[in-house]
Amino acid sequence: MAKALLGYVGGSDPRLLAEMRRLQQRVQDLESELVRIQAENDALTAAASHDRIVESVDANQAEPALT
Repeated sequence: MAKALLGYVGGSDPRLLAEMRRLQQRVQDLESELVRIQAENDALTAAASHDRIVESVDANQAEPALT
């Protein structure tokens, strides 16, 4: 039954196995890259948000502190 499902007799093709391993490694590499880019994007978003908050505070128009 297993031989019929594979479509041929003789086991797995080594080229097919090598290609599958190569593709699995590529997927892992891309997933790692995605995680790295998402972390970088989150850091840039947080920095941009912080900059907008700092820019929104205008020291020239701020009310004087009570003493």
